[in-house]
Amino acid sequence: MLKMKLVENICLTGALLLPGIAVAQQSMTETPNILWVTIEDTSPQFIGCYGNADAKTPAIDQLAKDGVRFTNAFSTGTVCSPSRSCIITGVKTYKTGTGNHRSEYPLPNSIKGFPYYLKQAGYYTSNNRKTDYNIANAGEFTKEAWDESSENAGWWNREPGQPFFAVFNFVDSHQSRTMTFPFSWYQEKVLDQLDEEDQIGDREFEMPPFYRDSPAMRKQVARVYNSLKLTDNKIDQLLDRLEQDHLRDSTIIFFYADHGEGIPRGKTNGINLGYRVPFIIWFPEMYKHLSPWGTGGVVSSELVDFEDLAPTLISLAGGEIPDHLDGRILMGERRSKPADHLVLSADRSDNGIDLVRTVTDGKYVYSRNFMPFMPELRYIRYMEIGEIKQQMRKDLAEDKLNVLQKSLFLERPAEYLYNVENDPWETKNLVNDPNSKEILEKMRAQLQKEILGARDVLLLPEYELALVSKTTSPYEFRLDDQNYPIFNVYEAASLSGFRGPKITEKQVGLLSEQNKLVRYWGIVGLCSQHANDLSPFKTSIEKAMDDPYPPVSVTASAIAFEEFGNKDAEEKLKRFCADENLDISLMAINYLLYATNKDPFVETIRAVHEMSGRTYNVKAACMDFLGSMGLVPNNMKYSE
Repeated sequence: MLKMKLVENICLTGALLLPGIAVAQQSMTETPNILWVTIEDTSPQFIGCYGNADAKTPAIDQLAKDGVRFTNAFSTGTVCSPSRSCIITGVKTYKTGTGNHRSEYPLPNSIKGFPYYLKQAGYYTSNNRKTDYNIANAGEFTKEAWDESSENAGWWNREPGQPFFAVFNFVDSHQSRTMTFPFSWYQEKVLDQLDEEDQIGDREFEMPPFYRDSPAMRKQVARVYNSLKLTDNKIDQLLDRLEQDHLRDSTIIFFYADHGEGIPRGKTNGINLGYRVPFIIWFPEMYKHLSPWGTGGVVSSELVDFEDLAPTLISLAGGEIPDHLDGRILMGERRSKPADHLVLSADRSDNGIDLVRTVTDGKYVYSRNFMPFMPELRYIRYMEIGEIKQQMRKDLAEDKLNVLQKSLFLERPAEYLYNVENDPWETKNLVNDPNSKEILEKMRAQLQKEILGARDVLLLPEYELALVSKTTSPYEFRLDDQNYPIFNVYEAASLSGFRGPKITEKQVGLLSEQNKLVRYWGIVGLCSQHANDLSPFKTSIEKAMDDPYPPVSVTASAIAFEEFGNKDAEEKLKRFCADENLDISLMAINYLLYATNKDPFVETIRAVHEMSGRTYNVKAACMDFLGSMGLVPNNMKYSE
């Protein structure tokens, strides 16, 4: 007996169709119906048609067999809300300022959700149902973009014969299922929904090499495979509904994931495993002429990222593409020239502050870590409560991890360069490989050109983004060279992460600059320097504790306490943790998460956690702090 429940977030029975609206076959026209099937937190390595013989994903595999499978498709962020911000606006997050997970900064009025332009072209637009657009005024923005956005939304609510753009988002592969929620929850909501022959056992797959191959870890990784199998079953039901409604032969189907796999080292991390996604386009016979790649199992290595989706869809619908969209048109008469590289980005995820910028040509992935004093597996409460992360920390404490596996918990280098064709799990950093020098220098130059050309606004600390957003949008602010001298700011930021006495001296010199953002990047850069290189500059660093710009003062205090045991720094950090400005509070607590001596701050952190008005991120950081010291169980959520 089939155990799987009916799809939770779509209606699969004709009984729920609105009265009086018949489902008729779409008339043959040059205006296609468009169906988006999106899944969450999934990397290609875990799907059958991408070469994983252990996966059970027949519905997805069949789309690839009949359609076009892309091997070089990338999310422009590595966590959901920034990724979806780029998808819905068609604009990179380092232009809109929406790269930090779950922030609410405004957009200019001229930037609308791209389905708005499909509506103008006569389409019925429906979203079932996730939004998570990471912007201010999300309700009005969503209402303007969609005819309907709800758990009941679908093509069945349109006018008879009206072309549709319908999005269905399946959550069963989300990180909550694959690692965060308790195993008992996964057992009930995922595993028990699968027939026994559909289940993937703990010994029925290969382990990624950056995980210890143990029964405890295999129990956790199996969750990925079974969650994807449940997802695949639900996709099959959706496609069957499309067929039953006689619409399959007039609908172009897009399938993709919102970013990489929701397991430690994937999601939230600025490497290939965080960015690269499965991406398939299926064309019915009626619209095969629109595919420049052909159909029927074609595999394309063309570079695609989420910036390309909005202009492609507007073009398919016959709409006018607004000036703010810089992505490519992938298909049709207005198809753009293929790209030779992409620039991607990863920033804060929940309470885990970070800033990574990445360049890829498909074969190589170069990532620039601007805050490498934090490890790849930095403290993020939503991950810390997962059993797999706890098991990894336990294995680390018991010295059971090999060199690669331990490296996930150590400071990062300033740069990564991986050849993902030869090294798909990113185990060998080629930055110091003389044979890779040419590609390294090329990608460094490509990244610098994009940061400066796009005027990357996320070089601002969030404290500043919040101030800016009171009077304008980050998107518009970044264009003001007087208030945002990007060349000076980037020159300072470009040093951050690189280590050694000469770099240290330059960064200390930046602390006396007039521009507060230059001073900020000077002090952030010093966080990556080692004690021997910092000690000659003790006086300058301690002086920076009194800088009038709070992000500088917080960071200088963190360094002075960690490296010099400065008592004034200790007191300042306690006050910063409790600061009424929650961006400053989060910044201070994040620094303390990686402090060698946390004991003086325990009572302060306990008190901050109990303060009213603290955000999720601040409370989550407090819980990570206390959990790292064994003072609360690591499976406790932030609010407990």
